Amino acid sequence: MAQTSAHPSNSDPRRAFAVTVVETLRREGFEALWAGGCVRDQLLGRIPKDYDVASTATPDDVIRIFGLKRTVAVGASFGVVMVLGPTKAAGQIEVATFRSDGEYLDGRRPTSVQYCRPEEDAKRRDFTINGLFFDPTANEVIDYVGGREDLAAGLLRAIGDPVARFREDKLRMLRAVRFAATFQFRLDENTAEAIRHHCGELNQVSIERISQELRRMLAHSTRAYSVKLLVETGLLPHVFPELVDGTGSFPSAEVLTSLRGLELDRFEPAMVILLSNHHLNATGDSRQRLAAVEDVCRRLKFSNEECECISWLMHSLSVISGIANRPLHILKPLLANSHSPMLLDLASAVARSKNLEPVDAEFCRRYLSQTSRDVLSPQPFIDGRDVMELGVPAGPAIRDLLSTIRNEQLDEILVTRDQAMIRLRQLVEQVRGTRGS
Repeated sequence: MAQTSAHPSNSDPRRAFAVTVVETLRREGFEALWAGGCVRDQLLGRIPKDYDVASTATPDDVIRIFGLKRTVAVGASFGVVMVLGPTKAAGQIEVATFRSDGEYLDGRRPTSVQYCRPEEDAKRRDFTINGLFFDPTANEVIDYVGGREDLAAGLLRAIGDPVARFREDKLRMLRAVRFAATFQFRLDENTAEAIRHHCGELNQVSIERISQELRRMLAHSTRAYSVKLLVETGLLPHVFPELVDGTGSFPSAEVLTSLRGLELDRFEPAMVILLSNHHLNATGDSRQRLAAVEDVCRRLKFSNEECECISWLMHSLSVISGIANRPLHILKPLLANSHSPMLLDLASAVARSKNLEPVDAEFCRRYLSQTSRDVLSPQPFIDGRDVMELGVPAGPAIRDLLSTIRNEQLDEILVTRDQAMIRLRQLVEQVRGTRGS
């Protein structure tokens, strides 16, 4: 066991609560330490997003100590209980009993667990940088797996036999890529080789779990490195079979540059960059291409909102091209859409990947800075009742008339309701005249 001190991050309510949980368990006679990601993040000089505690206390002990009202048995069969903080700011902390795992038969969860000592618990975890413990009272890092040395070396390495770790949970292959990319670490060669040999087994993982890892990879600023590692480890065809065209040319330098150019922490623009460059997008009309993109989104079981967003971004990326020369009724709805910040981010990244200035995105940003929401998306001057009162029967004609009036309103040709009604009557007469002839 190696013990070395770590500098604590600045105190916050979550950290204070994590200290309290450890101290409370110790007063009851149990061992308790911070575990996993919070230790890793602290050593990297990052403020942990959350804190996990590992203890010799069993789930029943934790529930008894903190009370039924402040505990949730989220995974009691695996020794995990959530302890709720005294305030919202304090958050919640998972308290897990030190355990060793039995055999994994489903490539995800052990068939049984046994409570054990901290060293055994550390050795059943996934990667060395996630296998660290920290004693917040003594301000000491407890390292049984060489995680601290790997952090210092910028190395992502599986604990023990990487094949065994990936056999236990196939998703760890994707997690290896995500962690390595997130921290911009190198993949340990033995770990990478194990992934290359077993990448085909990723199909044993549910698509929902794969998609969740994919979201997290593509929403992070290191998304280009994630994609590069997916290629190098052989995982890409098993995550994105649609991107494999047999030429071995994916991802191109332009794709990687575009991914690096994205600034928002959203995964949808990255999906558009990836999908707009695969072979399905090179054939067929725009509707066929959008349908192909929607098929990928459905296969990945993205939510309806996520699918809609990706499809809208894909379509709008062509609309925004040369936007300064397009009418206001095209520009305004584009910028009024809630997804427009992602579109501008995407358009900027794509332009720069081609060594072009992002003139379309910059034009839109200038326009937005000078335009109020009421101008961008004003209340319509007329509705369907106004059209029907002029004797137009229900049907497509109403939709077309409303669209024409709305476009002229957005183009600022019509600036009052009275003007809109005069124009509507003219259009209705034109329709009747056309029918009469």
